[in-house]
Amino acid sequence: MISHLVILLTDALIFLLLLLSIVFGIYASRRAHLRRPWGLVVRSRVGVGSMVVLAFYLVVGLLDSIHFHPLSQPADGAAEQTRSTEVISLFDSMVSGLRTRQEKTYSAPLATHLYAKESIELADGSTIRDFPRLQHAGVHLPDPAQKTADILKLSAIGILKGIAVSVVAVNTLIMLLAVKARSNFGEQARRVLLATGSEIPWRVVLVVLSSMLVLIFWSAELAANYHLLGTDKVGEDVFYQALKSIRTGLVIGTLTTLVMLPAAVMLGIMAGYFRGWVDDLIQYIYTTLNSIPGVLLIAAAILMLQIYMSNHAEEFNSLVERADLRLLFLCIILGVTSWTGLCRLLRGESMKLREVDYVQAATAFGVSHLQIIGRHILPNVLHIVLIAVVLDFSGLVLAEAVLSYVNIGVDPTMNSWGNMINSARLEMAREPIVWWSLAAAMIFMFTLVLSANLFSDVVRDAFDPRLRSSR
Repeated sequence: MISHLVILLTDALIFLLLLLSIVFGIYASRRAHLRRPWGLVVRSRVGVGSMVVLAFYLVVGLLDSIHFHPLSQPADGAAEQTRSTEVISLFDSMVSGLRTRQEKTYSAPLATHLYAKESIELADGSTIRDFPRLQHAGVHLPDPAQKTADILKLSAIGILKGIAVSVVAVNTLIMLLAVKARSNFGEQARRVLLATGSEIPWRVVLVVLSSMLVLIFWSAELAANYHLLGTDKVGEDVFYQALKSIRTGLVIGTLTTLVMLPAAVMLGIMAGYFRGWVDDLIQYIYTTLNSIPGVLLIAAAILMLQIYMSNHAEEFNSLVERADLRLLFLCIILGVTSWTGLCRLLRGESMKLREVDYVQAATAFGVSHLQIIGRHILPNVLHIVLIAVVLDFSGLVLAEAVLSYVNIGVDPTMNSWGNMINSARLEMAREPIVWWSLAAAMIFMFTLVLSANLFSDVVRDAFDPRLRSSR
């Protein structure tokens, strides 16, 4: 149960960005020049397929961004539950089994014993070297030799559950489409399954959605009884770590954009529109910033933050707040070092737009510069901003992994794919090799980055006027 809501800085910014996205969606739906390209995106099979995958990542990230103090179990004789000092998320409470089931050390995926032999004392007092039984995974089995049959049974149950939920979701969607089109269920189902009568590829949406639901229920069924992707050095579930790292990747990819956009848009348009000394000053700023190696600037900023947090430890109520501040600071530094490219693009586009006839006419009629920028320049560069945002997302997610690998990324106590890869360096060098932490981080990161890249390609093709005119 939730006792006290905790609003972290990144949580507030995430929901602020979500609100801004909804506002922009409403704005775009009322503007033909923005509504038309988005129509091309949703009519693309690759576009809608990648959107479904990204939606699952987004749901996990949002659930993991609602933090609170849980209610602790009452002590003997206590009248009521008390508030715990621990800070967890809504996602943590939903997967509490994965979070609390901790083994002694490494165990392989779907294993019932530890990965390395240890000395085990028998009932008669003798000692042997063998693989100890895990405390949580496979404990429902009276004989570990039954593991294969049990995994097959649980897999079948999970797949059947996923198929059942998929059937319900598919029928619900078809029913809603039938109501909207004012047709009967059978006719609408035929249109969706045969991909006729609609420009939106609903069949692709349903196939990807069903596949994701089956995969989720299959994973949930196995993860409830085994460690699906094994455990790490301290016995924590690797599958749980990979899921928790989704929020970190999304925060790096989205909040950095929130930091970058105001400076890039404002300075880029000002440099191209006003020209003269304003253009020279802005060019000097971003040329100087580009001359500083980004990694060194990030490393210096993170080290300064670490010194501040060490000297002011009393200002942080928990390790979660401390790690959250470092994550936010990393987003700010990445935003400061990555706005220059978009600023250059907007500068060049604004230089071209200020010479067009309608802008010249507005200037001749005495329209203020602020009104010209707001009504003529800014709406005509939004497609460049949108393309740059979706293209930079995957690069920022990968940047977090690289920075964490060299220990200047997110806090070591925070779950992230970069920290998982960083810890896998030593694991890959031991004998026997522990490969599943690296594999889990790579699989989750690869899926997110691939979906984001496919979606960004579709958005770029839809919003680039040169590509639209060539088609």
